[in-house]
Amino acid sequence: MSDIESNVPGLRVVSCNQAPVRATGDYVLYWMIASRRVDWNFGLERAVDWACELGKPLVVLEALRCGYPWASDRLHAFVLQGMVDNARRLRGTPVSYYPYLESRPGDGRGLLEALSQRAAVVVTDDFPCFFLPRMVAAAASRLTVRLEQVDSNGLMPLRATDRVYLRAVDFRRYVQKTLVQHLDAFPRANPLAEVNLPALERLPAGVVARWPLAEVETLASDSGALAAMPIDHSVPPVAYRGGREAGGFALRRFLDRQLGRYTDGRLDVRERATSELSPYLHFGHVSAHEVFDAIANLEGWNVGRLFHKATASRSGWWGMSEPAEAFLDQLVTWRELGYNMCALREDYERYESLPLWARETLAVHASDPRSYVYTPSEFEAAATHDELWNAAQRELIRDGRIHNYLRMLWAKKILEWSATPRDALAVMIELNNKYAVDGRNPNSYSGIFWCLGRYDRAWGPERPIFGKIRYMTSASTRRKLDAKAYLAEFNGQQLMFR
Repeated sequence: MSDIESNVPGLRVVSCNQAPVRATGDYVLYWMIASRRVDWNFGLERAVDWACELGKPLVVLEALRCGYPWASDRLHAFVLQGMVDNARRLRGTPVSYYPYLESRPGDGRGLLEALSQRAAVVVTDDFPCFFLPRMVAAAASRLTVRLEQVDSNGLMPLRATDRVYLRAVDFRRYVQKTLVQHLDAFPRANPLAEVNLPALERLPAGVVARWPLAEVETLASDSGALAAMPIDHSVPPVAYRGGREAGGFALRRFLDRQLGRYTDGRLDVRERATSELSPYLHFGHVSAHEVFDAIANLEGWNVGRLFHKATASRSGWWGMSEPAEAFLDQLVTWRELGYNMCALREDYERYESLPLWARETLAVHASDPRSYVYTPSEFEAAATHDELWNAAQRELIRDGRIHNYLRMLWAKKILEWSATPRDALAVMIELNNKYAVDGRNPNSYSGIFWCLGRYDRAWGPERPIFGKIRYMTSASTRRKLDAKAYLAEFNGQQLMFR
């Protein structure tokens, strides 16, 4: 069997190996690794379609390793909270949910392969960043049954183009020319609705005995459950919850209270008019399609309101209100620009991926005198001379995020106060990936590398250290943001890491 009829666009489905579909298998297996949700999920939808076609039960495996880079209480708790929501969502359905948590690095090795031995087909998520592409490739080389990966990342399929876009304006123009053909192919809000699937009598006993199902609800409610895991306990969980329920609440709050103020209010550190959806989008607890659909419904929008010409303008093309258009430019243009880079360039996180002009100007000024040079430990401890930068770093440590505008200043000053641009990049990546809940994501790499010239242009006048890289000052940022309350809040915080 080569393929099936499916609502999932073929452009979003890739066969990872040459193994066949095993029609005699006991179930279809969905390996949930990036789109960690039940709803608005092309990957789960594809698995459901296979189960219906073959008349098989569906098993959903959601595992959490403990040996991944930057594994910490913060990231583990956020994912675990999402697993609780998935367990509750699938309870009472014919789908068998298999949550698994490693207690030691490597304990989960072999679980997927063991489950796949009785599977008809395995479906997983296509995510172009962090260790996930390598993990899927390694699995594909071992499985003896077909492994498909499905792209549920954004409105534009990752494989709609094989060109790496180097400027947002060019990607925006491309989106405006081509997106309309993808707007009629959204994932189902509930892929299990009106679907009659057989239930699996029980999961393979030998597999469950070796890799026991995690009691996720008990673990999530036990504040000490993470203490026994070999992960970084110096990075505590954030105050806000992860998971589908919390992500849905954040989306509703944004639409009800913040979207109308988004155009101007997102620069105000007091108003907090940003969506705060990035962590939920990163972990797949919320879908970009779902967010777009909610905004379109709020605006009473239909596709006929799209402007018919691709002007590459940041506003006016969608035919929505100014705040909605400003947010969609972030959700679609800037977010998916980063996914485009990560999907098509394996070196997306390396210094060499910067545009030539940026590397050349930074090289010319690499030996310029620095008024301050801080060590990675001093940066991490928010121990610089600049109280605004220190406040931004303290926000990152406490809340796992930095106000959007201050995040740019945070990175620019790391460049200014590091011995070399390469040292600066290493500090940015380390601190962002360690503390930011939405780190390790194409969009966060875009933000970091933008501060070193990616997606930007050469600026004048040429300055020491920065050369032609866009420059920012703490003084101008303070005036723009009216940061008194922000400084009072975060420079009064006790740092929570050891």
